[in-house]
Amino acid sequence: MATVTFKDASRIYPKATRKAVDRLSLEVGDGEFVVLVGPSGCGKTTSLRMLAGLEAVDEGEILIDDRNVVNLPPRSRDIAMVFQNYALYPHMNVAENMGFALKIAKLKKSEIKARVQEAAKMLDLEDYLQRKPGQLSGGQRQRVAMGRAIVRQPRVFLMDEPLSNLDAKLRVATRSQIAALQRRLGVTTLYVTHDQVEAMTMGDRVAVMKDGLLQQVDMPRVLYDSPVNSFVAGFIGSPAMNLIEGTMASDGVMIGPAVVAVPRALLTAAVAGPVTVGLRPEALRLAGESAGIPAVVNLVEELGSEAYVYCQLAGNAKDAITAVPDVIVRVDPRSAPNSGDKVELHVEEDSMLLFDCESGARITGT
Repeated sequence: MATVTFKDASRIYPKATRKAVDRLSLEVGDGEFVVLVGPSGCGKTTSLRMLAGLEAVDEGEILIDDRNVVNLPPRSRDIAMVFQNYALYPHMNVAENMGFALKIAKLKKSEIKARVQEAAKMLDLEDYLQRKPGQLSGGQRQRVAMGRAIVRQPRVFLMDEPLSNLDAKLRVATRSQIAALQRRLGVTTLYVTHDQVEAMTMGDRVAVMKDGLLQQVDMPRVLYDSPVNSFVAGFIGSPAMNLIEGTMASDGVMIGPAVVAVPRALLTAAVAGPVTVGLRPEALRLAGESAGIPAVVNLVEELGSEAYVYCQLAGNAKDAITAVPDVIVRVDPRSAPNSGDKVELHVEEDSMLLFDCESGARITGT
């Protein structure tokens, strides 16, 4: 296996106004599964391609096992990459696709056959080895692409949005299979996705990127509970964290006409004036009259085991059809209100996060 280290690695495209990847510093441990996540254009795929040798590294270093690979060709880096579009040869059957790289490496036929059979067994592809890619479903083709990477026995797996072409149900099943397989093989893996749910459910750690800059890297639970800034807070979580305009007062933070208590440490750390208030949907509950933040229900989304109530804060009167809701609240579907109802929102104790309006940095108490 191997470790991977980005040291202030940057990629600058010709005539670009900013760096596609800006001084990325990230360490991936031996056997670790790290997910790069962020919106389109944030630099996550470029970072992966820099490691693979498919993009130049204009500044900094990339190390595999403490060896700088910046000037090595892709074939010399001992990595295997799984692409979004599978990249299978249509004229070859599954066994030939999986063993092609080994054939090019001039391994013995017996060794190629043994490795292909072993990978096919892992991926439940034994009955499909003689089929062509055109005879397979999307999920099966993705497993063939995985098998092609596995047979090479690389030190590092690179996966570039491998599930984006699958339907929703198959994505859920396949992501659990990939995560379980990675843990079984113990191969160091860097995985790119724009889907934060995918990132949170698969990665040992998740690295969040925006505009080429690494925002935060940590275990999924830490990212969810302790985001370093409002971007991470709003990106991680489904539904996203509510980010509401508020104003610091002497005894709390004012949201609409209501003043909500905050811990004394935050009162001391925050400067009087506007702040961004972060509240997870599960950190809010519907309260009795005059007990919380007044709001009006725009929409109730029932999902069976839970319901999401989309609210407009009092004083922010907008067209309920076209307006973006101010707040989303997760509730028991059996006690969900109706559209148009006036409600009061109560904030669970110690669940509020505060962020600086200008920088987006989280405000923490000492």
